[in-house]
Amino acid sequence: MTQSVRSEHSAVRERNRVWPATLLAAACALAAATGCSSGKADDPKETLSPSASAKQTPSKPSDPNETAKNEAVATYKQYWQAMERLYADGSGKDNDLKEYAAGAALKNAEADAKNMHGKGRVITGQVTVDSPTVTSADIDRKVPNAKISSCLDISHWQVIDSATKKPVALPPTRLTKYVIVSTVERWPEGWRVIRDEPQGQKC
Repeated sequence: MTQSVRSEHSAVRERNRVWPATLLAAACALAAATGCSSGKADDPKETLSPSASAKQTPSKPSDPNETAKNEAVATYKQYWQAMERLYADGSGKDNDLKEYAAGAALKNAEADAKNMHGKGRVITGQVTVDSPTVTSADIDRKVPNAKISSCLDISHWQVIDSATKKPVALPPTRLTKYVIVSTVERWPEGWRVIRDEPQGQKC
């Protein structure tokens, strides 16, 4: 991978690779169906008839697999919001990435941010995660996991010199929108991004 991708994704790695790339679990709400009365709207004594009550359709139970997938994607989105905060805070105090990442993803991101901040640089702006999709999931294993593919847009992520407050010049050929595949696992504390694999493919 190119040095230019590294500048915006890890912003500090001095070798050719893209940043190692983790929302609290979103609960699935059940849709409660309602019945309708055939009585006159202006009659306060009108009550729901037995036949109308019988027509009410009970809400369907949630699908555990779909619930797990939704939770994994929700955590993945918050992972990137935490990455924004981590790289933007030169003091290193605003670091809640461990709430959404673990393993290599957490270790590499924290090391990169520390190295970058040590060189007097921060990254400001927003990362956009387009169309995160669960491509595979194994929810029944001892440690449930899933793979999420998305289009990562870091074109609005800007490297800033902390001393001058000015943007750092970056190669114009840098890849700023690319496909990335991330592995997430459900730990006792919740879902965690454990690995990121940039595909080197524009999206």
